[in-house]
Amino acid sequence: MTTITRTAIAAPSFADRFRALVDTFKVAQARRAIYKRTLNELHSLSARDLGDLGISRNNLRAIAYQAAYEGETRLNGRA
Repeated sequence: MTTITRTAIAAPSFADRFRALVDTFKVAQARRAIYKRTLNELHSLSARDLGDLGISRNNLRAIAYQAAYEGETRLNGRA
């Protein structure tokens, strides 16, 4: 007698995929908020303050980007 064994792998449900999409959106939104807040704070510094920190006004966007997207910021329980 021949026996056929069928193994089914459960695919993520629509709800699981949607939840993952929402989580991804929330993380992106939080990172964007960090970028905007950091950029606004850097723009509020005087030229003298920036000079004391060794920062040029040309570098403000790059610094804000690093703070939001390349830093060790923990968002939604993720590193």
